[in-house]
Amino acid sequence: MSLSPTALRGWTDRIPLRLTALTVGAVVAFGSITVATPGIAQAADTSYTGIILGVGADETQRMVTWYTSADTDQVVQVVPTSALVDGQFPATGAVSFGATGSANIATSGGFNRHATLTGLAEDTSYSYRVGSADAWSEVNTFRTRSFEGDYDFLFFGDPQIGSSGNVAKDQAGWVDTVGVATAANPDAEILVSGGDQVETANTESQWDAFLAPQQLKEIPWAATIGNHDVGGKAYEQHLATPNTDRSAAYYSNGQPASNTSGGDYWYLYKDVLFIDLNSNSYQTSQGGGGDEAHLAYVTDVIDKHGADAKYTVLVYHHSIYSAAAHAQDADNAVRRTDFPAAFSELGVDLVLQGHDHVYTRSYLINSGQKADPDEQPGQADVFAGPGGVLYVTANSASGSKYYDITTPTAGGATSGAGTGADPLNPDSYWFNSVQNQEHVRTYVKVQVRSDKLVVENIRSGTCDAPNSAVELGKVSWCGPDSGASADQPVGSVVDSVTVHPYQGEGQEIQVAVPDAAPGEFGWTIDGYNGLVDLGTAVDNGGQFYQASGEINPITVTDTRRAASPWSISASVGEFHDAGKTFAGSALGWTPKIVRAGAGARAGTAVASGYDGGAGLSVSRALGAADQGHDTGEATLGADLELKIPGSVDKGTYRATLTITALSS
Repeated sequence: MSLSPTALRGWTDRIPLRLTALTVGAVVAFGSITVATPGIAQAADTSYTGIILGVGADETQRMVTWYTSADTDQVVQVVPTSALVDGQFPATGAVSFGATGSANIATSGGFNRHATLTGLAEDTSYSYRVGSADAWSEVNTFRTRSFEGDYDFLFFGDPQIGSSGNVAKDQAGWVDTVGVATAANPDAEILVSGGDQVETANTESQWDAFLAPQQLKEIPWAATIGNHDVGGKAYEQHLATPNTDRSAAYYSNGQPASNTSGGDYWYLYKDVLFIDLNSNSYQTSQGGGGDEAHLAYVTDVIDKHGADAKYTVLVYHHSIYSAAAHAQDADNAVRRTDFPAAFSELGVDLVLQGHDHVYTRSYLINSGQKADPDEQPGQADVFAGPGGVLYVTANSASGSKYYDITTPTAGGATSGAGTGADPLNPDSYWFNSVQNQEHVRTYVKVQVRSDKLVVENIRSGTCDAPNSAVELGKVSWCGPDSGASADQPVGSVVDSVTVHPYQGEGQEIQVAVPDAAPGEFGWTIDGYNGLVDLGTAVDNGGQFYQASGEINPITVTDTRRAASPWSISASVGEFHDAGKTFAGSALGWTPKIVRAGAGARAGTAVASGYDGGAGLSVSRALGAADQGHDTGEATLGADLELKIPGSVDKGTYRATLTITALSS
């Protein structure tokens, strides 16, 4: 059973009442939630290590994973941070979430546990601890944000702790990058992995170094499995993930019970559907289901949950469009053949990758080809037509290893699995708009906005320490232009691109419904490429919300000598935000002639269905012209009126206005 946000807000009043009827030392289970009282004895030397906060199935959940020295029943206890007393948990009032787990493999020792925290309220600071009875871990804190609207997340490429041969130096670079990135972006809501958390899968000293940043206990980590993580169970022991399918098809050897890690998973966070794949399994000859199984998984998840999100972001380790040591690998040629057409067809917006320890940003790719032949290298704004997908590869976040950019294949193909040169920039691969290697640590920031995605690659270090590959002489130069230019400061931007997503052939209407405030209610519709702005709504006595605006003008050109009649009509579908909806009939309009010509006359005004009737939920005339009209152009518009019942839940709602042109 999960607690509702209301229950979490009021748990200080509710939980103690339940406990008053219990015998001291008892534990009462309510589904997956356990309410525990102090008094269960446990060895004082029980240890809890490797605590990490992970993403949950959606923004109302988090997962916590840890190692423990005792094979006992354990929980995660949670309270609002405001309930702490001098930084410590109160004697009563905590909610406990029961943990599951198992014995670790022999090389790890001890046991692993994880629990899912559910029913979290938005805009709330929570504190938590793991353990049992009076033997607890230290207290850590995290904060939820608004469950609607814009947000940022950060993407980190291959920390690969231990890759330089010096774990301490790799840890120092990793800790610094996480600290720099989160300090510069204090409102970032998720930390997303590009894979290869460590160099050697089951080496726990490397995992300890990876888990060192305090921020990993405070901001949810979305794990991705890399080729250096896959060869043991430590990845699964340390990093629990939501909605995970651990079937044989998603393991490279097809054996989930073997000493290897695997699985595909997905989660929804606000307006983004994230799907994370174990790209180590790519051919059925390995024993698993290969790319075919991954594509079936992605298709199924998008079919079931894609309508609940504005954007779809895929994450996996092996970059198929990179520029360094792995750009021409045979296994990536297989993925470059298998993935792109399906991703374009399924409407994927962004693919995040690691593995090649270099930064690349692709051109928009449609089914294995450059989507727009005219897109220029480094273009700052790109417009994704049908099937356009952006692929990004992150460089090292720790500085443990960098790979230098390689030369495209002379005479190689410039589509599909080919690795030929870009005709617009022959030093780059055909698929890359930007390639960058400076041998400095970086991370990627993604801004999720209602009408666009902004992707930036940002420097988190310089040529100075901590930068283990440079410090230890693993590379011979450092800085831009192969070391010919001075290194740039921390926080400077390597690359930035704004992706304007494809909105379809109609005009898409988006409505954000915020929390009601006394005396006012704000609506915003941010738009580009078809989004229509309805301005700010007002609360009409608590009965309904009202907003108004205009459609994007529609120009009709008719130069036919026959002067045949024509008409433009439109209808709007249901407004939706995930599982929340309200009827398209709430929208009405008053058509108008913006610029006269072509015999155009405006359609009849249609009132919002809130006042009775079907509104624009059925096709209504925007404008028309009779037989024998003058030739020329006319511009049609319409004033929109939206009345929504006051009972509609907070959310960011969208509907599509479908426009139909008819002429004999």
